[in-house]
Amino acid sequence: MKRIEVEDDVYAYIASHTQQIGESASTILRRLLNIDGDAQAVAEAAPIATSDSIFNRITVQDMTIEKSVVGRFLYILSTLYRCHSDSFEKVLGITGRDRQYFATSEQALLTSGNSTNPKPIPDSPFWVITNTNTTKKKSMLTQVAKELGYSAADAERIREFL
Repeated sequence: MKRIEVEDDVYAYIASHTQQIGESASTILRRLLNIDGDAQAVAEAAPIATSDSIFNRITVQDMTIEKSVVGRFLYILSTLYRCHSDSFEKVLGITGRDRQYFATSEQALLTSGNSTNPKPIPDSPFWVITNTNTTKKKSMLTQVAKELGYSAADAERIREFL
């Protein structure tokens, strides 16, 4: 793979044509220039090769619809649940120093600490605390991604959705 330098305005143009979060500049350019690549090169560019990856489900448009951090946080968790519903219960083990972050009921989170502000994760049987700052929410997303089998690099990409 070759590396090239582009001016800021060219980069902004390429980035403005992103259709899915995590899409590489090479993929965007291939689409814009109508260049077909061999299947192996395309497969190597994919962040996770499985169809149950969050990167195959979240688009840039999805993330711009929700303006609030809590709304995006819940949307990302909901998407992770839809991708990994069979193993999502692993998140129940993610806790803070003094409180539980995830539960299967609102009451469980209310009793685990003060001012937890629990919210249901949409389209799932799970609840999450939301009374944390954005940095903590990003940390929680990283922990969730790792529990669900994402690499450290992909967990970082997921946290940046927020």
